[in-house]
Amino acid sequence: MPAFLVLASALAAQQPAGVTAIQGATIITGTGLPAIRNGAIVIQGGRITAIGPRAEVRVPSGAQVVDARGKWIIPGLIDAHVHIGQSGGLYTRPDMIDLRKWRPYDQELAWIKQRLPFTFEHYVLSGITGVVDCGGPMWNFEMRDIAAATKNAPRVAIAGPLISTDAPPTLPTNDPDVIKPNSPAEARDLVRRQLDRKPDLIKILFIRHPGDNFQQQLQIMSAAIQESKARNVRVAAHATELETAKAMVRAGADILVHSVEDRLVDTEFIDLVKNRDILYMTTLFVEDGYRQVFNQQVMLTDIERKLGDPEVIATWSDLAKIPPNEIPGGIPRLPSPPRRPIAYDNLMLLESAGVRIVGATDAGNIGTLHGPALHREFELMLGAGMRPMDIIVSATKNAAAVMGKQADLGTLERGKFADLVILDADPLADIKNTRKISKVMKGGEFIP
Repeated sequence: MPAFLVLASALAAQQPAGVTAIQGATIITGTGLPAIRNGAIVIQGGRITAIGPRAEVRVPSGAQVVDARGKWIIPGLIDAHVHIGQSGGLYTRPDMIDLRKWRPYDQELAWIKQRLPFTFEHYVLSGITGVVDCGGPMWNFEMRDIAAATKNAPRVAIAGPLISTDAPPTLPTNDPDVIKPNSPAEARDLVRRQLDRKPDLIKILFIRHPGDNFQQQLQIMSAAIQESKARNVRVAAHATELETAKAMVRAGADILVHSVEDRLVDTEFIDLVKNRDILYMTTLFVEDGYRQVFNQQVMLTDIERKLGDPEVIATWSDLAKIPPNEIPGGIPRLPSPPRRPIAYDNLMLLESAGVRIVGATDAGNIGTLHGPALHREFELMLGAGMRPMDIIVSATKNAAAVMGKQADLGTLERGKFADLVILDADPLADIKNTRKISKVMKGGEFIP
């Protein structure tokens, strides 16, 4: 072989394979530590190999360099409470408003599955590189596999069918997303049915109605939690009342997927949640999403107009065309919210006590859009009193803990996946700037 070819081959072998360096941006790592000004991130093999001030980070020769001066970088956002099996549209919750006469429920479910690539892509375009589906039909496990094989999709963690104290009578399907066990043995069996599919979480839905036997409900739900923990599967619980939230934490739940809404939390609850290191989700907007659609007073944010699913949004106006007297039970009327909901005060009491807060939306419910809804949630968290830095940590580092992927995701640190969002404006100055997305990277590749 000629000498110059030998030299060329040797030099090529020394070049880093697929190395990218992003330079000049202000980097917000998601750890809660101060931002790195004029920073640099080196990425190879989908992971971060170096990060820090630009002057201290060696960029390998031959790396692809991205000039990010005048930009800000945050970790890829994670919406830790979504339901992909619900569209966010008017027809997706017949247990809330029964419109099956106008769109059969099986037709709605088929449309959701057909629309899956669009839904995935618009999560990523919204800066969201990870989601947690907090309970749905067994199809959820297939959906997780589809996401894993799709470039323009977020990383997905899931729970299967919700194990519930209450089963909606209006959701008949061969693949239910909510199942009510009638005994502790049935509850344990429902957990075991999911184990072969390797759920990331088991989801408990604890709803009380007047006249319910609370102790019996607690015994059944506790059996499901015990079975899950015995199989090393973490438990997420829907328990929006202070009494049920306490009961679920005492029974061993790891995550509370909603704010406590019925009354102010007390010292006992704060200590319980703090000492057990419970992850506490916000979901401040979801009720108002229903209210806006049912009252026909929808107010979209800029990013919702840009990235919300237009076909979903279009269904909301269908309600004005349907005679209310033809809707079984009529249109639900939600009372006007107080000027400052109790959930806001509870959020701040827990956040000030050092509880790990997780910004999350419950997207898929009527009026709460897949993707851009997380940015609206940030605005409400700010209104409750949280600082922008802490909001970002809640939807990155803490949300990765909900996924069970905190070793690989959630912060911009050496060794972790290069999931990040490049922004055109400073989110620490205004949390709305998380909407000013320049580029999104997942696993070291820019998307789309």
